[in-house]
Amino acid sequence: MTITQPDLSVFETLESEVRSYCRGWPTVFDTAQGSRMRDEDGHSYLDFFAGAGSLNYGHNNPVLKRALIDYLERDGVTHGLDMSTSAKRAFLESFQNLVLRPRDLPYKVMFPGPTGTNAVESALKLARKVKGREAIVSFTNAFHGMSLGSLAVTGNAFKRAGAGIPLVHGTPMPFDNYFEGQVPDFLWFERILEDQGSGLNKPAAVIVETVQGEGGINVARPEWLRALAELCERQDLLLIVDDIQMGCGRTGAFFSFEEAGITPDIVTVSKSISGYGLPMSLCLFKPELDIWEPGEHNGTFRGNNPAFVTATAALEAYWSDGAAMEKQTRARGEQVEQALISITEENLADVKEYRGRGLVWGLEFHEKARAGRVAKRAFELGLLIETSGPESEVVKLLPALTITPDELDEGLRVLARAVRETV
Repeated sequence: MTITQPDLSVFETLESEVRSYCRGWPTVFDTAQGSRMRDEDGHSYLDFFAGAGSLNYGHNNPVLKRALIDYLERDGVTHGLDMSTSAKRAFLESFQNLVLRPRDLPYKVMFPGPTGTNAVESALKLARKVKGREAIVSFTNAFHGMSLGSLAVTGNAFKRAGAGIPLVHGTPMPFDNYFEGQVPDFLWFERILEDQGSGLNKPAAVIVETVQGEGGINVARPEWLRALAELCERQDLLLIVDDIQMGCGRTGAFFSFEEAGITPDIVTVSKSISGYGLPMSLCLFKPELDIWEPGEHNGTFRGNNPAFVTATAALEAYWSDGAAMEKQTRARGEQVEQALISITEENLADVKEYRGRGLVWGLEFHEKARAGRVAKRAFELGLLIETSGPESEVVKLLPALTITPDELDEGLRVLARAVRETV
């Protein structure tokens, strides 16, 4: 594919140096539909990024777009704070009937603000309020958001350094397989909880991702998650599952913790809950934890009614027919896994490991810088992929759940070529 030099002058002169994704994809995108994006010059790119997991149903999904257009054309409320609206009621009813009740989940629903980090902040505040303790346990290589409370339970040193102040009241513990099976699960964690001389202030809660996305596609085993849930119950700690990137069907089931058979005390959801890339997040928690005073946690943009509309349409379109969406995602995941097996066998000396669940996968190389070169070459070949991990050493695959088998195969062939051409 021949790429002409786009006009990036206004971005380079006016926009802050903090911008990042645009540096890896130096073009000006103009339109997008399904799993494809097009730039101003008409070049087409197959999208294995999906808005960092915010577009599980693809770009401009026609079902969701129609619902949104109809709502706007009838002058439906767009901004509603936490006022009761018909759009919010429709979402709550659909969420209860299609997601919570079929899974026997008792959660209350809180709208904490438009972004994932808003949901995490509210979860941490609630846990501390309920338990009357300050400390929160998180895990190595975790990522929970960029605001100060979320950064305090995030592992990445580069992102933490951006805070500019000490990040306190967070205690990291080793994630599943951090010691490569050499140390029994939770040996250190439980020992210091029970030792009166350990110096650890008893935590209010533990926050965990079932699959660490930004941390390098580190997949927690179901038995590890069950053991964590049991430890929290024994030690009177709340269990928070951050399902912001891995929820909404990304790993197969609607919630990523379903496979482990656990019921977290608190769950954070964002990214693809709106279905259309519109800002929206949820904090879900067991009813007995709902001790908020009215207005104790609020925000101007909690009531993004267009997001409620597309969220309702997404639930009704993709989650009203039992396990069909889950089965499709698992089948697509097997397609990805087979391709990664072939790439690994072809590049046995260079590929360290592939890992994933559902439609989130990572490909790690022994030479850490190679992942960035693969992503760069993939872009030149018309495929959008990003890297993850503490040193950007993992190629991350995050296609839309609605991607067709042919599109998925096309992208995986491009990935294999990009790996081949960046030795």
